[in-house]
Amino acid sequence: MTPRTVAVAGATGAVGGAMLAVLEERGFPVAALHALASSRGAGRTVRFRGREIPVVDLARFDFAGVDLALFSAGGAVSLEHAPRAAAAGAVVIDNTSAFRMDPDVPLVVPEVNPEAAADRPRGIIANPNCSTIQLVVALAPLHRRARLERIIVSTYQSVSGAGARAMDELAASTRALLAGESPVPGPVFPHVIGFNCLPQIDAFLDDGYTGEERKMMRETRKILGDDDIRVSATCVRVPVMRGHAEAVNAQFASPLSPEEAREILSRAPGVELVDDPAGRRYPLQSDCAGRDPVLVGRIRRDPSHPRCLDLWVVADNLRKGAATNAVQIAEIVAGR
Repeated sequence: MTPRTVAVAGATGAVGGAMLAVLEERGFPVAALHALASSRGAGRTVRFRGREIPVVDLARFDFAGVDLALFSAGGAVSLEHAPRAAAAGAVVIDNTSAFRMDPDVPLVVPEVNPEAAADRPRGIIANPNCSTIQLVVALAPLHRRARLERIIVSTYQSVSGAGARAMDELAASTRALLAGESPVPGPVFPHVIGFNCLPQIDAFLDDGYTGEERKMMRETRKILGDDDIRVSATCVRVPVMRGHAEAVNAQFASPLSPEEAREILSRAPGVELVDDPAGRRYPLQSDCAGRDPVLVGRIRRDPSHPRCLDLWVVADNLRKGAATNAVQIAEIVAGR
């Protein structure tokens, strides 16, 4: 594969740092790397392949000559600068929600719909929401076998999904509670996150759902290519540093036994089956951190419906839920 000139926008953030690590780990053929951030981050350095790479102000950067631009610097930043990068000739892989539902922007999970990456009239490919990615990696193989009709998903999302400040907030509130103190909420979360679960991720919409829940519902249908699938989501922030978990109830058009589902998922790309309840083996958020597979377990028949299965799905939101998925898309674009 021909070496490529790569730019990473948001290189000083948690996801940007993970993108650099995954590019290095997977041996992506980087001929030259440009690390980009806001003016606040400009002048710092990031480490890549044993070298210190200077961080450049994204607003002043000229994308001419860049082959691939990986964006993870916030939706408003992507809306302003991703089209500029694409106009300069770069293929943009955007990790924000800015373009996900744009009909001219493919929404890609390489294990599910890699072919969609080729149809990118705007020169932009969207990386899905972290919770959506692990959901569709687990369900797509079952959908191909028995066709999904309805999905009910409840998420248990770690604070790293809200950024580095959210991780600091969890650590600070936990320390305070352990010391017998009364922490105050904020600035990231509306309530104290230490020893607490918050049933709100993103702002509430007019129908009572949050933005995060609506993302999962819309994105799942787009990635699976089936607008008839009914999806309902409840997204909860939990006091875990890294890794998202999901309780999934999936209804199929055709009967699918737990045994068949386990056999299908044991061969599915990107999935690691961890399903031995008798031996107390099931996916844990502590087991997924720093790893790329989507862990699936606790597969069982829903006794309330003959064509429903229940599953427990866990993945590292910074890696497969963001950075690794983006780099996998880059590999598709580069023809790897």
